[in-house]
Amino acid sequence: MCALDAAGFAADESTLAETPSRLSLRADLLKMQGPATEALRQFYRDHVLGDPGETLSRYVAFALLAGPPPDFRFQVKREVLPPDVLAIEEFQQLLVNFYREAQLEKRWATIEPEYARAAARYQSPVRRIVTVTNAYLREVLKPAYARTFTVYVEPLVGNRTIFRNNGDYYGIVVGAGAQVPVDEIQHAYLHFMLDPLPLRHRKQIESKSALLNIAARAPRLPVQYQTDFFALTDECLIKAVELRLRRLSPPQLEAALADADQSGFVLVRPLVGQLQKFEKAEPAMSYYFPDLIAGIDVAVEQKRLKKISYAAATPGADPKQDSAASKAPGSELNSLLAEGNRQIAAQDAPAAEATFEKILAKYPDDSRAIYGLAIASVLNGKAGRARELFESLVADPAAASSAAKKRGGTADPSILAWSHVYLGRIDDLEGERDLAVTEYRAALAVGGAPEAAYFAARRGVEEKYNAPAHENSDQGSSKPNGPQ
Repeated sequence: MCALDAAGFAADESTLAETPSRLSLRADLLKMQGPATEALRQFYRDHVLGDPGETLSRYVAFALLAGPPPDFRFQVKREVLPPDVLAIEEFQQLLVNFYREAQLEKRWATIEPEYARAAARYQSPVRRIVTVTNAYLREVLKPAYARTFTVYVEPLVGNRTIFRNNGDYYGIVVGAGAQVPVDEIQHAYLHFMLDPLPLRHRKQIESKSALLNIAARAPRLPVQYQTDFFALTDECLIKAVELRLRRLSPPQLEAALADADQSGFVLVRPLVGQLQKFEKAEPAMSYYFPDLIAGIDVAVEQKRLKKISYAAATPGADPKQDSAASKAPGSELNSLLAEGNRQIAAQDAPAAEATFEKILAKYPDDSRAIYGLAIASVLNGKAGRARELFESLVADPAAASSAAKKRGGTADPSILAWSHVYLGRIDDLEGERDLAVTEYRAALAVGGAPEAAYFAARRGVEEKYNAPAHENSDQGSSKPNGPQ
C-alpha cells in the first residue's frame, strides 16, 4: 500500500482522516525520490487501469498472495497465480527494492499503533458477526478444517470493500473509516460458511433446477445467476439467512421477500420458510442442509411464480425516459445485447446465436457479444466454437481492457472469470482434468469477479464437471449443457 502511495494511486484522502499518521506518511511517500521509487512509478503508470477500484483490486490480490517483507515471495506456485497478479508479477522485485529505499520497516513502527487501533475497532463487530452467525447455523469451526476467513483493515481502500477467496482462504479488505461495513462483512462470512454445502449436495440441488428458467426471466437478476442454478441457490440461501438474522417484522419480511421474487431471487421465499423449520430443529446446518433443499416443492413454486410480475431492470425507470434513451447513440447495441441475453435465459440457443452474430457483424470487438455468442454455442452443443471464443476472451485481458476503454468503459471481470469457468468445464468434459483445474483457479483469482463465478470455479476445483442432462457433440466434444 505504501508503494501505491508513492506511485500516485488516486486515493480518497478524506477517508484517511481517522489515521493522521498514515495520511502524513502518504504525503511523505508522494515526495520521495530515488531510483527504486522512480522505477516503481514508471511500472505503475505502465500498468494503471481506467478504474481506480480495479487498479486497487489488482494490487490487493497481489498483497494477499505475497509473503512478508523484505522478500515478498509469493506463497503459491507461479502456475496457480491469478491472471491479474501475473500481469504485475514484476512488481515483486520492484517492491523489494522500494521497501529498502523507503526504509519502510522504520516507518511502520511509527504508524503501527494507528493500524492496531483501526483493527481493534473491528474486533467487536466481527466477533458479533461470527458468534451470531455460527449460533444461528449451529456450526463450530475447527482448526483442522484448514479453512480461514480474515478481515484485513487497510485505510487506503477508503470506503471500498474487496472480497477475495483463494481456495479455502477467504479474505475481505476494508477501510478504517467511521462506518464499519457490517453487512458486507456478514455477507462475505456467510459465503465462507455456506459455500461448501451446495458442493456436497449436487444431486439434491439439481433436482430443483427447473426453477432456473423461471428465475432467469427476471430482468433485474444478475446475468451470472441466470444460467448457474448452484450459484443462484447459494446466493438465495445467504440472502434468506440474512433476512432471518435481521429479525424483521412480518410486513418488513414480506416486503423483502416480494423484492427478492421480483428481482429473480425466487428461492429466497421458500428457503426462508425452510429456515423457520430449521430454527425449531436440532442438527447443525451442515447436516440439515439436504432437508432444507428437499423442502422446496418445485411444483408449488412453479405455480406460485406464475403470478409474479418481475421488476424492470432499473428500479423506478420512467417509460418516457426509456423511450428517449432508446433513440440515443449506442442504444441499438445495448438493445441487441439485452435481446440476446433474454434468448439465452429462455434457452433459445439458435436465436441467441443469430442475435450475437448480428451484433459482431457491426461491432466485431465487443467482448459482451463475443461472450454471448460463446454461451449460445455452449447451449447449442458447439463446444469447439465455444472454446475458440472463450479463449479469445482470456488470451489477452489487457487487449480486452483496451477495447473496452474504446467503448467508454472498462474490461468486465465477470466475462473474464466466467470464460475461465466455461473453459474448465469444456476441459473436464474432454477428460483434461489438470487443464480444467488450471482454468478454475484462474477464474477464482480474477479481481472484481462476481461471487457466482467464484462459487462455480471453486466447485470446479473440488469436483469434476459433468453435463447433467443429455449430451451432444461437435467435432468430437461433449456438449457442456450450460453452466449448471
